[in-house]
Order: sequence, then C-alpha cells, then structure tokens
Amino acid sequence: MSLSAVHPDMFLSPDIDNGRAVVAHAYDRHRSDGDRPAHKHARGQLLHILSGSISVDMQAGTFVVPRERAVWIPAGMMHATRVNSRVAFRSIYVLPEAAPHMPAAPAVVQVSPLLRELILAFMARPRDYDEGGADGRLVAVLIDQMAASVSAPMHLPMPDDDRLRPIAELLCADPGDRRGISDLAAMAAVSVRTFERRFQRETGLTVRAWRRQAKLLKALELLADHQPVTLVAETLGYESPSAFIVLFKDAFGVSPGRYFQG
Repeated sequence: MSLSAVHPDMFLSPDIDNGRAVVAHAYDRHRSDGDRPAHKHARGQLLHILSGSISVDMQAGTFVVPRERAVWIPAGMMHATRVNSRVAFRSIYVLPEAAPHMPAAPAVVQVSPLLRELILAFMARPRDYDEGGADGRLVAVLIDQMAASVSAPMHLPMPDDDRLRPIAELLCADPGDRRGISDLAAMAAVSVRTFERRFQRETGLTVRAWRRQAKLLKALELLADHQPVTLVAETLGYESPSAFIVLFKDAFGVSPGRYFQG
C-alpha cells in the first residue's frame, strides 16, 4: 500500500485516550529502529505486518509476526517488540468494551483478504472519524472480522520455572544449539525424566516439539530478513537445506521460498 493511501494522521503517535472505539497507527521504516522495551496499553492491539517481520515478547511466550499476519495483544498485557528487518505495519487499538469477543490471551492470527482490506481502508480515514456514519459502520465490521480471525502456528510458549526459563531463552536465541536433552537436564540440575515432565507441564509441548517450533519461528525471522534458505538451514543446525525445507512445508504448507510470496 502506498503512503498516499494512508491519512497523514495515522503516522502520528496514537492517542490511546481517544474516546472512539478504534484508534489506528501506521508505521513505515526503511531500516530497523531497534527494539521497544516492555510496555502495555489500556486498549487491545492488533498489530498487522505489511512487510518485514516483528517479534513480540510476552510472559506467555514469543510471537513471531511475518508479512500478512497479525498479533493480538490484549489490553493491559506487558509486551516488548523486536523489529527483525525493515518493516511496515498497521496497528489497530480497540477499547476492551468495544470488542468483547476478542480473546483474553495473545495470539498470532491469519489475516484474511477481507480483514486486510478493512484495516487498509480504515487507515485512509482521519483520526476524528464519524462514529455515527459510514466510518462507524466500517469499524463495526472491522472488529467483527478481527474476532473471526484464525490462529496461526507462530507462538512459542515459555516456561515460568526458574530453572527452565533460562534454558528456554538460551535455545530461543540459538535454536540451532546441538546440546541434547541430557545436557539440558544437567543445566537445570534435574534428571532427564524430570526435565521432560516439567517442560511439558510448563509449555504444553514436549522438549522436541518445542525446539522444533523455536526453529520454525527463528526461520521466519531470518527469511523475512532475506537470508538464503541454505544459510537459514545451517544456522538452525540442519545438515542439509532439504531437511529444513521438509520441516517448513510440513508446518506451513509451502516451501520457504514461496511463503513470503503471499
């Protein structure tokens, strides 16, 4: 979408205290501005990525948001954002009472063509839009479509356990780490069986499934930054690009090369 199709108001800092049901913000950068530290909003936020990639860190885990996806951040939830590449995104901030059917937990959502067009159409409106007219009706449909969005497999749950969390953070930073389960259990000073049981209880995933998901999310970050598939596979610890491609297609239904083609 061209900048001319976005109302100039939308590039200003959003007025979260605005009494309207929805407030929006547009962000376009040709380079990364770095990370934004932990913060929260009085409104729920739907953060839709047009290009590039963003990671959102919350207590519940890390959410990787590539192009044409969005992340839902409930009102009052602490989160920090990491810009993984040159990025353009559109944020929709919604009063909690205006969107009672939105989930109480954060989630990455698949953005349907209709939802995408509604977001972009709203971006062309001024901040002081007429809630009682056509713009108000547009907002109502927009909220309905947000609530109907389907979760996508881009969430990495994090353990709260003091012994497991540092290990999970280490593996998040380097999903290609080749240490086995016995090494990880030794780092936590517990037996392998205890480590596996606690990890699954904390995250809902087996250690193997969790590490697989960590690799997939890291792959999205690297691919969004235009890293070649061969280098991504090597970074993630795969012996061959073909093994990585098989994993990626199994999770997302398309090859890494086609994924970011929409």
